[in-house]
Amino acid sequence: MFTGLIETVGTVGNVTKTAGGLRLEVRTPVATELSEGESVTVNGVCLTVVRRENGRFFADIGPETMRVTTLGGLQSDQPVNLERAMRADGRFGGHFVQGHVDGIGTVRDLRADGDAHWLTVAFSPALAPFFVQKGSIAVDGVSLTVAGLGPDHFDVMIIPYTWTNTSLAVLEAGSQVNLECDVVGKYVARAAQLFR
Repeated sequence: MFTGLIETVGTVGNVTKTAGGLRLEVRTPVATELSEGESVTVNGVCLTVVRRENGRFFADIGPETMRVTTLGGLQSDQPVNLERAMRADGRFGGHFVQGHVDGIGTVRDLRADGDAHWLTVAFSPALAPFFVQKGSIAVDGVSLTVAGLGPDHFDVMIIPYTWTNTSLAVLEAGSQVNLECDVVGKYVARAAQLFR
């Protein structure tokens, strides 16, 4: 379980093809605090640390993860949002984030509003039932609030702290982002579907 409160921004090292997918290298000072087998989200995708050494960790990306997330397109030196799994004795902030991406969104618009920024993201019609005005959404792992909602897009406002301390600042129109809808909303939508 994660919170969507990004711990740090890492940098992609080598992305190597394997028999079943990719081996991802991420450079970050947090690597010294990770253990093999530990979960960490990379741009909102829950991955398992398979190795760590010298300020970097490695994780495998399988074919399904490549199909449903943006991780298959990562490039060397690209910044990525990182969050370690929440500790049971930790303070809970953000919202419940599983690191299980529901789909890929496309940045439609990014504009400044004073020292904050508006981000408009288009999403697949299949995700529409899971969005709620003022509800939660994780964009590349960042916990945000849906401030505007259309039939195929949503708007979020990014405060200066989040803009400075996540990789969202490198986005531009046409960028693809990982979306994870609020898990509570997904369960409510599923229950309503089953008990119609």
